[in-house]
Amino acid sequence: MKIALGADHAGFALKEHLRETLRRQGHEVADLGTDSTESTDYPDYANKVTELVAGGQADCGILVCSTGVGMSIAANKVHGIRAALAVNDEEVRLTREHNNANVLAIGAKYTPDAAAERMVDIFLTTEFQGGRHQRRLDKVRALEEKN
Repeated sequence: MKIALGADHAGFALKEHLRETLRRQGHEVADLGTDSTESTDYPDYANKVTELVAGGQADCGILVCSTGVGMSIAANKVHGIRAALAVNDEEVRLTREHNNANVLAIGAKYTPDAAAERMVDIFLTTEFQGGRHQRRLDKVRALEEKN
């Protein structure tokens, strides 16, 4: 699977950890930065990741910042992106099954490495259920087109 990965300075260390974990698992990872803990602006990295996902050059995206909130807000401004904040395993599973999320945002300040690995694995392996959930996503898409 091709995964677009990005983080700001607060998410840098966790991004680095996830990048190596994903590569060891055989995924193709497009690391879109940042490359240090020097202060950066999270919307820049959310934009880089979502461009690849929305454009079909990546299967999904993973974004990391301090809380995950800023990244999820910025990512959801991009047409075709359904970014979800990773809080716990069950919510991550539901974001895929019910919402067909294509970007996962993680808060490095609140998420230990092992928990982040587990949630990313759930995100990557859980399938969208379709059915009644597709009807709802069609309504979300209509809102997106309208606005």
